[in-house]
Amino acid sequence: MDDFVDAPVRVDPPFLDGERDAVRAWLEYQRGTLLTKCAGLTPEQLGERSVPPSSLSLRGLVRHMTEVERGWFRRVLAGQDAPDLYCTPDDPDGDFDGVGRDADEPDTVAGEFARFAEECQVSREIADGFGSLDDLGRGRTSRSGEAVSLRWVYLHMIEEYARHNGHADLLRERIDGATGD
Repeated sequence: MDDFVDAPVRVDPPFLDGERDAVRAWLEYQRGTLLTKCAGLTPEQLGERSVPPSSLSLRGLVRHMTEVERGWFRRVLAGQDAPDLYCTPDDPDGDFDGVGRDADEPDTVAGEFARFAEECQVSREIADGFGSLDDLGRGRTSRSGEAVSLRWVYLHMIEEYARHNGHADLLRERIDGATGD
């Protein structure tokens, strides 16, 4: 099962884009980087933990970023009532911790990657509906209760992916020795 997750074609962001195109391109690059780190691994490898007691795994990172996409784009920007998929009040880290409880069957993992792709597509559509990077979302952040702009969400998402892609680099190297950006 070497082709469980296909590596996406990542395009380096252009050097001379306008601001909106630049942040959009960098976010797409970061999304692609996470999937690249998962490419070619089996469901079992995707669920391998970093080191005890951490519950960090590539599969958990994909589940986490699905929740993050859903939260910032659906809830904060679009103002939708979009409940978490993996986390609950009793298990706020269910995106990471649930990997150990869930079966590592290909259909389960494939469904999680499909949900990630769906959430990314919804996020793109929501962002495209904003006229300006300065436009405020219709929802509020769970952290501070503040409204934030599309620009803020793009920049936060780039930061969130970049941080977790660093984790993904180390996880992938630990699993099979693969390195690279």
